[in-house]
Amino acid sequence: MTTPAIRVSHLWKLFGPERILRTCDRPETFPEALKAGAVAAVRDLSFTVAPGEIFVVMGLSGSGKSTLIRSLLRLIEPTWGRVEVGGVDVTALDGPGLTHFRRTKVAMIFQHYGLLPHKTVLENVAFGLKLRGVPPAERRAKALEVLARVGLKGWEEKLPSALSGGMQQRVGIARALATDADILLMDEPFSGLDPLIRTDMQNELLRLQAEMRKTILFVTHDLREAVRLGDRMAVMRSGSFVQVGTPDEILAHPANEYVARFVHAQDLPGRKKQTQREKVVS
Repeated sequence: MTTPAIRVSHLWKLFGPERILRTCDRPETFPEALKAGAVAAVRDLSFTVAPGEIFVVMGLSGSGKSTLIRSLLRLIEPTWGRVEVGGVDVTALDGPGLTHFRRTKVAMIFQHYGLLPHKTVLENVAFGLKLRGVPPAERRAKALEVLARVGLKGWEEKLPSALSGGMQQRVGIARALATDADILLMDEPFSGLDPLIRTDMQNELLRLQAEMRKTILFVTHDLREAVRLGDRMAVMRSGSFVQVGTPDEILAHPANEYVARFVHAQDLPGRKKQTQREKVVS
């Protein structure tokens, strides 16, 4: 059986007053902490993501999805649980080990690009390699390669301010690809884009995935986007997954009224996902 690329076991993240959180040393204490005013942004989550899979976490604002994806890299420290990414127990890493892991094993793409405004497109894409200590000629060659792959050849010496929103997001994707990380974490990367550009970026992601077969955990609040991109998807509410399955399974058999309302509101019919992808990447 294939080893999961991501394995999350009984993950919790509680927020609240420090005097309350100090008492949260094991799950048995969490109910009392919640009664005392703590909030569970992530609540006892366990799931896996297979190598080469696009796993989409879909939920409304406040459902816990961004807290979850940040907890996987310990950008937010989990309160409890275990996270294994690429065979590495992330929750057990010390400071230097965590820094090395973030630079070499996983790449994260954010909604607001995170580009350095005073650096050129080429310098932005090569920045992660620079942090790794990759020699200048090698990181330049790699940055040029991935910029061509995402359709930005000829824009290498421009500053981010000269690019459209969609082009800036392509720079963010190129920066992630330049690291050669097998696992990509994408936190609502297209939500700030206009609808047509957003569709173009979804097409681009599917095209790149057909070529490169990365493992992708993708967070979105848009059910249409989740259905279009996901091999599997999870619907998240109040820190928990209320349903996990393929998009077709969730569309055809909503687990409860909450999921059914999403499906009804979006007017999403069942679809042949593979056929759609073949059309996108052809």
